[in-house]
Parts: sequence; C-alpha cells; structure tokens
Amino acid sequence: MAGRGRGSWVVALCGTLCLALLALLAGCGGDPVPDAAADDVRRLLERRARAVLADDATAYERTERPAQGAPDLFDRVDDVPLDSWEYRLTGLERTGAEATASAELLYRIKGQDRAPVTAERTLSLRRGDGRWYVTSERPAKKSGQQLWDQGRVRVERGAHSLVLGVGQSAAELRAHRELADRAVPHVRDAWPGGWPGKVVVLVPHSLDDMAGLLGSSASGYRGIAAVTTGEAGGSGRAPADRIIVNPEAYGVLGDFGRQVVLTHEATHVATRAQTSAATPLWLSEGFADWVGYRGTGRTAAQAAPELRRAVQRGEAPDALPEDDDFGFAGDATRLSGAYEGAWLACRMIAEQWGERKLTDFYRAVGAHDKRAGAVGDALRDVLDTTPGDFTARWRTYLRAELG
Repeated sequence: MAGRGRGSWVVALCGTLCLALLALLAGCGGDPVPDAAADDVRRLLERRARAVLADDATAYERTERPAQGAPDLFDRVDDVPLDSWEYRLTGLERTGAEATASAELLYRIKGQDRAPVTAERTLSLRRGDGRWYVTSERPAKKSGQQLWDQGRVRVERGAHSLVLGVGQSAAELRAHRELADRAVPHVRDAWPGGWPGKVVVLVPHSLDDMAGLLGSSASGYRGIAAVTTGEAGGSGRAPADRIIVNPEAYGVLGDFGRQVVLTHEATHVATRAQTSAATPLWLSEGFADWVGYRGTGRTAAQAAPELRRAVQRGEAPDALPEDDDFGFAGDATRLSGAYEGAWLACRMIAEQWGERKLTDFYRAVGAHDKRAGAVGDALRDVLDTTPGDFTARWRTYLRAELG
C-alpha cells in the first residue's frame, strides 16, 4: 500500500483508571471492562489494528462480518500513510451474541504527527463460530468524524504538505497541495524560529462534512474558508495541526484569496507553540492575516472594505477587537471588521516598529501564563508603549489608511 508503514501498534491490555467498585479485581489495578468477553474483544481489536498497518486485507476481513451498508474502513484508509493505529477498549455492553464496544482509536500519520490523534469510536460486534467479529465501526456520539468516515481518502503529497480529501478530484487536491507548498516557505520567511515546516490539509466534500470533522454545527462555519485545529502552547504531546478546508466558501475564492487563506492557516500551525491562553484573538488572527497579505501589495482599502466603510461613516472602533467579535456564528459584518482591524494592528506594528518587533511581541504575549497583563507587559517590554497609547495610534492609523 502506497505510503503505509508498519509503525507501532498496541491494544491496551488494561484501563488506566481504577473504578472503586472494581478495585479488588485481579489484573491491571481495576479493569474498566470486566466482562468475560473483554479479553476476546481486545484481541480482536489488536488483530484489526495489525491488519490495517500491515495493509493485510485478508487479515482485516477475518476481524469482521460487516452489516449491510457498513462502510469499508480498510478500503477508505488504504492510501493514508499511517505510522500507527491502536485501539484501546474503554467499555463493553453485551447482550447474548451481540455487543457494543466503546474504544479510543489512536493513530499517527507518518512524517506529520508528533503524537497520536485520539478519536472516540463505537464498534458493533457479533459472536459466531466461537469468536467475536466487528459488524460496524463509527464515531462515538458527540464525537467528531474522521475523514475516512466520510468516504475513501485520496492523498496528495507535497514538498511541505500532505493533502487528504474525500469527494475531491485528483486535480483539485493537487491545486490545494501547490498552494500549501507555496504557503509554508512564505510563513517560514515571516516567522523565524523552529517549527516543523509542514502542514496537513483536510478537504472534505461539503460544508456539512467539514462541520462533521469538527463535531460542530455547519451554521457556525458558513462563509469561513478554512480553520486550523490544534493545541495551543505546544506541549509536544499534541499531534500536528490540521487545516480543514470549507470547500464551499473556499471554492468561490480566486487564486489570490485561496493563497491568502492557506498562508493564514499555515501561520497558525507555525505559531501554535507560542500561542497560549494569554494570546488575544486580535493578535493571533491579525498576525496570521499579516503573514497572508505580506508581500502581496494588497492595500488597506482593498483588504479591509468593511472597516473602511465604518471609518468613512465616522464609526471607527474605539478599541481593538474582543475575542467575542471573532465568533463564526455572529454577524458577518462584525466578524469581517474584527479580522480587518486585527490585521491592521499587526500591520501597523510591522511598519512602525519593524517586522522583528512584531514577532517578538507575539512571542512575549504568548509567554505569559494568563491573559491579564500579557498584552500590556509586552507592549511595555517590546514596543516601549502602553495599551492606551497603542490603541490611540491604531485608531489614527485606521483613519490615515482607510479615511
């Protein structure tokens, strides 16, 4: 199978949490799944994981008796370059010859993930011929889908990117890969410092499928071209970030807009380790837009039409955007104005203090343990100014650029 390595595989032989009522059970300190069938099911999941990694269709088929209409997970992940695939049984409900297993699926994509992605899964089981078989596997309730839950995954590998798509043509995925490969060097030039220098891009078939991957309502992402998922703060335990494209909003953009979007999202990947709970959204989103527009020649009037109209009406904002202003499900005009104002704040820093000061400022804010005082301290230490002075300069800058 193209790109698939054997990697590592393990199925947990015991639970990690002790339940008080099971504390006297023999074994691994209190098994959360004490049913006599649990060991058989664990061995089944172990064989299933081994077959996926070894690209062994025959061995995989021996683990299941699929129900009518059940998706063929093995076929759907066939092209995905997996480095590990592991099930951890967390619950088992049995009724005679049928059972429902709850499990954590932990997997890594080769060359991309620093740690396993964890997905909550539900597996329907049936016993026959003295063995358990999987009849279907699906996301657990209230859990986000994985891309292969939506169909067979196509893969495009680039110099700096890995693009995974469902319901997309090879040509469409190549176009995403070309833009992502251009975005990464651009981000690296703007953001000095260590980061892997590669991105994983997921391209689902529709907006509803994008929402399915995020475990959210589609209404919250309508009009949003892409989002990036990941762990703030860069503990090193989290897997590589995922850039998830909304094919409907992204699809109406021209080549310029698509490039800006992917560069913006790649910036979030690059800065994730220096982005923390102390970082306000105006800084993280504004900086990503600044990198996206950097070197394009885009003027403030061209890139900030909503804010320009507000300034020309005499309604320039009094303060930098609050986090709530960036809510996807809110007013579209308010959201656009928040992004535009954030971008112009970062653009102002780059122009008036210098690009290096902008990146230093970003790092200084993110280095704080909490939000209170983070921006004020960084303004003082890095830019030698105060919040009041900075806001006044920003408002003057808006009028000069957009008035």
